Amino acid sequence: MRAKLSYALTAAVLVFYFVLVGSRGVMLIQTGTVLTVTFGVAVLILPVIGVWFLWKNTQFVRRANALAAELDAEGGLPVDELKRTPGGRIDRDSADEVFAKRKAETEAAPDDWRSWFRLAVAYHDARDTPRARKAMQRAIALHDGRPLPA
Repeated sequence: MRAKLSYALTAAVLVFYFVLVGSRGVMLIQTGTVLTVTFGVAVLILPVIGVWFLWKNTQFVRRANALAAELDAEGGLPVDELKRTPGGRIDRDSADEVFAKRKAETEAAPDDWRSWFRLAVAYHDARDTPRARKAMQRAIALHDGRPLPA
């Protein structure tokens, strides 16, 4: 719940920023000189890119959460079997051990979105966010029956 609230707050702040920057871009365009119109258009590009990125990221999170809910209903969510340091951080050796299991599971069933979901969680626990995201994208694509990402 805390993560959802944090995400919503961050998204709201970003939308406010995009509106603020966009209004400045419009003001520059309304000035009417070649220079200010050029700057105004350039300034408007930034909020457009930001809104697109925020939208794509929100879609990704919603789809990943839907897969998690479905896997939870099936009783297939990965169990947290990781050892932790006294400070609460995940022990690296423990994460590597679980990752090896998840990778073997995924290699045995490469077309199963469930194994890719669990591999994504293992990547995340091993602090490899780019690979975690790619594995989750693959799980989403397999679940939805879409072409797989490269």
